[in-house]
Amino acid sequence: CHPVAKPESRMEVCNVYPCPPRWKVAPAGPCSSTCGPGLAVQQVTCVQRHQGQEVLLEDHLCPGLEKPLTSIPCVTRMCSYEWGFSEWTECSTSCGNGVQTRQDFCINPLTRKRVNPVFCRHFPKPLVLRGCSAGPCPEQAAVARGAELQAVTPATHPATAVTAKGTRYKDLDLLPSAVPHLPQEAAEEAGGGEQGPCFSSCRSLWMLLVCLCRTGVCGKLFLNATGVINMTAVESSGCTVTIGRPLGEEITVSVLESSLNCTAGEFLLFSGRMMWRKGCRKLPLSLINSRTNTLVVKQRLLMPGNGVILQYSSREATKKYYQDCDKQLFGPHGEIVYPVQLPDGRPEVCRTFINVAPGHRVAIHALYIDLGNDSNRTQSNYVLIRDVNTMKMMVFHGKQQFFWESTGSQVEIEFHE
Repeated sequence: CHPVAKPESRMEVCNVYPCPPRWKVAPAGPCSSTCGPGLAVQQVTCVQRHQGQEVLLEDHLCPGLEKPLTSIPCVTRMCSYEWGFSEWTECSTSCGNGVQTRQDFCINPLTRKRVNPVFCRHFPKPLVLRGCSAGPCPEQAAVARGAELQAVTPATHPATAVTAKGTRYKDLDLLPSAVPHLPQEAAEEAGGGEQGPCFSSCRSLWMLLVCLCRTGVCGKLFLNATGVINMTAVESSGCTVTIGRPLGEEITVSVLESSLNCTAGEFLLFSGRMMWRKGCRKLPLSLINSRTNTLVVKQRLLMPGNGVILQYSSREATKKYYQDCDKQLFGPHGEIVYPVQLPDGRPEVCRTFINVAPGHRVAIHALYIDLGNDSNRTQSNYVLIRDVNTMKMMVFHGKQQFFWESTGSQVEIEFHE
């Protein structure tokens, strides 16, 4: 380029239009909480760059949908929240056996103020219900000792209570009352031996048995290895059945027929410990696998006469979903004893699964507990009971006996040591 004269350098104005308004975010301030979740405030302003300068504008000139948050979540450090509780109430009775209760709440150890219970969900919960005794009542003094002994007498262990007449339940933990001894006509009327709401009265009054067993398939617990469940022409808009098998098996269900009105909102819901599936369309083409040994089927109807016909079968599970010390209980009552010693002698967190007929609830009464002498409520030895219906958990410590009731027909118990 040397033969050609070099032009002089010059500067020209370009892009004379101002930049569009935008949001400017200043660094966030300190967190509002010294520990645990809190909020930090950050200044958000509307600015525009014009001729190399940043000009402050009113907020309405910036795009409203894109405005950043003025408060953002922050965590300085995690808090060691803990459970607190009120004083025990007086015994509920003036004489004899009763109960005492107290309220529990979650507190911040630094401020000693109550916080949302969700912050304490990972910590064992203190006992909120315990038995008490106000002394024998005058009219019961003569028999108080005998009644006390009778109250703590263990029931027959479920594993030894299966009789020859209940061979179809030979792999299940049932007590004799779970396998009623009925005439042939009664067994056919009751649906082939499956446990349903009628069996609570089977042993007391035959006429009542016939009346209650005519309610149909809804509310029954099916324990056979295979079977067909006809949920058509049921009177109830909501019909629920449960299929149960021993631990180590899984259940496969196919829909043989379906007359559900999907447009009207009718549906079928399958739920288990490891699966959840809801559907209506193309049900006859579906094959549902429970992945565990229990399956709950709920049918929702809006039009009388509609429904489905199911066929189920059980087989050995493809994947192990339980521990060797776990236990499955069906039937109206049973006994749970822990610890269970493994062959190698090491302890393990053992679970007990309880399933009863839909519409029934489970009551658990601790007759004897000894979880050690440690009085610290954060100890690692405790019994955890989970209500599957609400997924709420209750933790019990120490040697205190307790009484607990579920809201649904499924309960899980964990023994932590």
